[in-house]
Amino acid sequence: MIPRYSRPEMARIWEPENKFRIWFEIEAHACDAQAELGVIPRSAAEAVWQKGKFEIARIDEIERETKHDVIAFLTNLAEYVGPDARFVHQGMTSSDVLDTTLAVQLAQASDLLLADLDALLAALKRRAVEHKDTPTIGRSHGIHAEPTTFGLKLAGHYAAFARNRERLVAARAEIATCAISGAVGTFANIDPFVEKYVADKMGLAVEPVSTQVIPRDRHAMFFATLGVIASSIENLAVEIRHLQRTEVREAEEYFSPGQKGSSAMPHKRNPVLSENLTGLARLVRAAVTPALENVALWHERDISHSSVERVMGPDATVALDFALARTTGMMEKLVVYPERMRRNLDDLGGLVFSQRVLLALTQAGMSREGAYVAVQRNAMKVWESGGSFLQNLQGDAEVTKHIDADALAALFNMAYHTKHVNTIFKRVFGG
Repeated sequence: MIPRYSRPEMARIWEPENKFRIWFEIEAHACDAQAELGVIPRSAAEAVWQKGKFEIARIDEIERETKHDVIAFLTNLAEYVGPDARFVHQGMTSSDVLDTTLAVQLAQASDLLLADLDALLAALKRRAVEHKDTPTIGRSHGIHAEPTTFGLKLAGHYAAFARNRERLVAARAEIATCAISGAVGTFANIDPFVEKYVADKMGLAVEPVSTQVIPRDRHAMFFATLGVIASSIENLAVEIRHLQRTEVREAEEYFSPGQKGSSAMPHKRNPVLSENLTGLARLVRAAVTPALENVALWHERDISHSSVERVMGPDATVALDFALARTTGMMEKLVVYPERMRRNLDDLGGLVFSQRVLLALTQAGMSREGAYVAVQRNAMKVWESGGSFLQNLQGDAEVTKHIDADALAALFNMAYHTKHVNTIFKRVFGG
């Protein structure tokens, strides 16, 4: 991922220094386990820890000749360890190192993403509580529907990200497995004890069945989860983009002093953060299909998955980390305009109360079909010519035959639509 959309802590997970450090720890812990089994001398295992080093430039130099990254690493490690290096990688295959390392990196990335989600959840909760009772219009198909509150809108997004957090916790557990089982996963040349030992040291679970590689359905589920989180980000971002439109202008991204919106039009204040988030969500989701396609490998293994994961592992996690942080900042500083929300609510002359009038007429004795026709007849006058929906109803003899003018006016009550907001908030945020 390009530096523009990278945060240092997540980027470091995918840098060569961290990758080769994990490789070294896997090999060194495996040596300790082999020494406990008496397969290699204890002194050899100690020598790996004491003398073991690696140099990234040297590894790259060796790989240019060997065309094999793990062999290049082991060769460079042997240059530091000396003769005892012959005991390193005993009974192991490259995927034991590569797949277990990827599991560690994805677990590390998950921990950062979980922290990102926690920060976003805190921001959403704070703003939702702040605007719990701020009335606004709910829209379906982009058209005014019925009143809601801005806090309730945000509570819905909070609930989605809370579900996403649970999904990521499960995906982290599923991806964090260790495989050190040898050439085709049979443990023919290495004892299962080594795998369990290394797994414990690296904070991983043992992979029950590895065929030389960790099954890629685990990775598919992990990246699918990242894709769902990205879609939730886009869902929130699209909401903000729509609310910032000039004709709506119920909320907008914070516009900092000195910020410029357009190179040509000095008046512009564009929703650049939420638009950027929509684009980043597309990038993260782009990893989902390749991850699914990686599940089908030839026999015990091939490396068709390898090139894909070397790109999508860093890119998807780095992009999502950046996107979550940007979403949090956007919501923390979001500027909300309750007065504009109220004006928009009143823009259609009370049409937002049409369902309540419809139901009241059915309760008063009209058939549903007849009540619908009567309410729609008076509503369409407002759509076409403006005016007051309530006054139209009060002037309709068929309507007032069932509900008098004062009772009709009582139906146009905002509190009716928000009376269960507290109940919903308790469901989302608890008592």
